[in-house]
Amino acid sequence: MSSLSITTIQTNLFWEDKEANLRQLEEKINAIEERTEIVVLPEMFSTGFTMQPQLFAEEMDGDTVEWMKTIAADKRIVLTGSLIIKEEDKFYNRLIWMLPNGTYGYYDKRHLFAYAGEDQHYAAGNKRLIASVKGWKINLQVCYDLRFPVWARQAPPILGEVGRGPEYDVLVYVANWPERRSHAWKTLLCARAIENQCYVVGVNRVGADGKNINHSGNSLIIDPLGEVLYHKADEEDIFTITLERERLDEVRTKFPFWKDGDDFRLL
Repeated sequence: MSSLSITTIQTNLFWEDKEANLRQLEEKINAIEERTEIVVLPEMFSTGFTMQPQLFAEEMDGDTVEWMKTIAADKRIVLTGSLIIKEEDKFYNRLIWMLPNGTYGYYDKRHLFAYAGEDQHYAAGNKRLIASVKGWKINLQVCYDLRFPVWARQAPPILGEVGRGPEYDVLVYVANWPERRSHAWKTLLCARAIENQCYVVGVNRVGADGKNINHSGNSLIIDPLGEVLYHKADEEDIFTITLERERLDEVRTKFPFWKDGDDFRLL
């Protein structure tokens, strides 16, 4: 049975200071001693959750994407997190999934946080990204997406189709989730794991941002039964875990609830 090693980086972020953030994140990645295959950074890891994309957006050949390419190649890891991208005169909160060979996939945040005005500054995505590593399928989402379970829901098998299991095995959320709503963050991450019978990895930042909004981290890794494998609050932390395929298959075989899901299609 294959395993998958993932490292989460829960960190404070320098407000709207790309150079400082990339410098500190590179130091943290270089400090990882354990063998790892995927490194997960928070939402908008190069700037913090800013509503000034016109000042900080980059194109896909910009400095931060090139930085991700260099780090992924040097460390031989998959590197992921979101940043601000400009494309065709629109701004996106875009998660990049960077492979060691320099190829990448991306996911544009679907649910924009209107409460903070994100919908006034950014364009919403309309396609999910499910990446593949060593036979593991990984569904990649961003922060506020967590509140909308349909967007993450495993699609049930098609009637008459043979041999198809769940769409994905790991659900990843990168976030700048405020401390004042941390109870919702922790509760919903566990719910997504239970209802989708998958591992869930939630990576949040810590510290106060430029609007004096505090973030308590509470990064979590949860197993397919909703049991918490890792939780860290209030301080910076780098944590590596190995997810076991055998455990995932055992849960899905013993409790095949995913087969009984309601039929639906995302449009």
